[in-house]
Amino acid sequence: MQLVIENLTKTYSGGVRALDSVSLSIPIGMYGLLGPNGAGKSTLMRTIATLQDPDSGNVMLGDLDVLADKMKVRQLLGYLPQEFGVYPKTSARAMLDHIAILKGITNRGERRDRVEAMLNRVNLSQHARKSISSFSGGMKQRFGIAQALIGDPQLLIVDEPTAGLDPGERNRFYNLLSEVGENIIVILSTHIVQDVKELCTQMAIIHQGTVRFAGAPADAEASLSGHIWQKSVSKPELEELRSQLQVISTKLVAGRPLVHVLSETEPGDGFESVPPDLEDVFFSSIQPDAPSAV
Repeated sequence: MQLVIENLTKTYSGGVRALDSVSLSIPIGMYGLLGPNGAGKSTLMRTIATLQDPDSGNVMLGDLDVLADKMKVRQLLGYLPQEFGVYPKTSARAMLDHIAILKGITNRGERRDRVEAMLNRVNLSQHARKSISSFSGGMKQRFGIAQALIGDPQLLIVDEPTAGLDPGERNRFYNLLSEVGENIIVILSTHIVQDVKELCTQMAIIHQGTVRFAGAPADAEASLSGHIWQKSVSKPELEELRSQLQVISTKLVAGRPLVHVLSETEPGDGFESVPPDLEDVFFSSIQPDAPSAV
């Protein structure tokens, strides 16, 4: 099964074009959707999740028309938005049971077994009687993935799932998503490059509503081979470099800016060639003059 997106376009009131002829083919496995805040990722996710309609375009999940048969899609979908609402005073067990009913699991015994298995899977069994409002950020995210998985979805969408998590919670979340992604389509929407690098075999970069790259992370890195140059500079030098070269990123190392430049030829003046990584791909893709994917 594949999720095939063809020429999705969405313009909001005020003329903001959130999606501009977006086309992607997403196979079973972990698929990273990478882009800065405001790139159009959440609009795309909400459209696939049948929460809003595009102005034009098509989305197919296998043979199922996502935009035409929304109720059927919702039976096959698990969705963890960046912020999700629950009844805060309800216990985790009761809330998950309620969501299971909404997913069509009407047999009480089957529902009980599935809820307990899911609580155990996300390591919340010992907290099942606690109200969700008492949960830490990481626990709420684990509950979020539990409610998204309770209906055995064929398509799972997670939007910025690791934002605000500590490293331990983030690793546990990675492991769970990797396990789930072995058998179903999982779309991981994020602005965190490391999430995509560690989890996804296929990815797309979206910026200003357009697809800037689609393919394997390794292919994305290879496309910049020999074109990334690095140098440690002083802060006054940095501004001068920005006017002369295509600076795609900077970070402080020992108090000095470490500059990455995109150039087909050696910039000279002490720059050294470095192997490109996914951050270089990301930052070069969102440059003002970066081309959209064809």
